[in-house]
Amino acid sequence: MLFSEYVAALSEVELLSPEEEAALWRACKLEGDLQARARLIESYQPLVCREAQPFRTRPDVMDAVQEGTIGLIEAVERYEPQRGVAFSLYAVHRIRGRILDFLRREGGADIACLDSVTLDNGAQVNLKEGLPDAAAASVAEQAEEAELSARLHGALERLPAKEKAVLEGIYLSGGEARDMAEGLKVSLAHVYRLREKGIRRVRGMLSRFRQNWH
Repeated sequence: MLFSEYVAALSEVELLSPEEEAALWRACKLEGDLQARARLIESYQPLVCREAQPFRTRPDVMDAVQEGTIGLIEAVERYEPQRGVAFSLYAVHRIRGRILDFLRREGGADIACLDSVTLDNGAQVNLKEGLPDAAAASVAEQAEEAELSARLHGALERLPAKEKAVLEGIYLSGGEARDMAEGLKVSLAHVYRLREKGIRRVRGMLSRFRQNWH
């Protein structure tokens, strides 16, 4: 299948109403209904398409779509509706991560990371501050970078659900704070507070690691 044919097929996917989606999640999670699971995966396939769109001219774009779909399926399996995070916000990071990991293996994809951001008080922070230059790094420095990367993802997993969703949505998936506020059903100001709290927690966890590394 060509990417253009894939996009055309997605135009026939029916959007779910909030009531329909809530019923499907109940059936999927509480009753193990495989048809409900399949319907949820189908209805969110446009998320995969959106994340693959920037790479549509690559000859392996449909392989990237397959990887993104695996990420979508993983998100459906692990999603917990009761935590109050919109599924689209939860799933997009996993979808994008799968696609970018595939493209990185194939060569030629820039991977998003938690770079420098400005907090509400004007302070500049960088969650990966101090990482060694990979091109000039020694074996020990490369080992430290790999460990720090793993610690970063581990720290994100330990955050409260909404702080994790905000950091992943804004800094890993390139989302907008306003969209995050809508998805989480909170004010824009609250999203900024969640962002700042999450950054401080992650930096604290990484700081302890860096102090104990040497």
